[in-house]
Amino acid sequence: MSTEPLSIGSLAKATDTKVETIRYYESIGLLAAPARTKNNYRAYTAQHLARLSFVRRARALGFSIDQVQELLKLADQKDISCKAVDAIAREHLAEIDRKLRDLNTLRSELSNVIVQCGQGTISECRIIETLAPDSATFS
Repeated sequence: MSTEPLSIGSLAKATDTKVETIRYYESIGLLAAPARTKNNYRAYTAQHLARLSFVRRARALGFSIDQVQELLKLADQKDISCKAVDAIAREHLAEIDRKLRDLNTLRSELSNVIVQCGQGTISECRIIETLAPDSATFS
């Protein structure tokens, strides 16, 4: 990569990140505030690009902001054991597995309701009945 500083727009484009998100990440400390040019524009470096790319990838994998902050702290300590990183990843994987179980249960329930639909009138609709079991009227 060039050693030329990047504007916030160039950094946003290079990482497919909204400018507002970059500013937010700066405000919460995920991304260090860049130096400023003589005209007071932000001047991002290759390190900013690498760090933001890391954050974007971690977020795309579903890690929370808190987890990303912890991962970044750990990533900055090159000589320590990666056990803490492994623990964070395993915790996140367990959360994904829990969400998958919940979604599979939800899918099964919805599928059962759909199968029961006789495609008659709304007054006989099992889907509506399941969503409003107390026979509430909405109008």
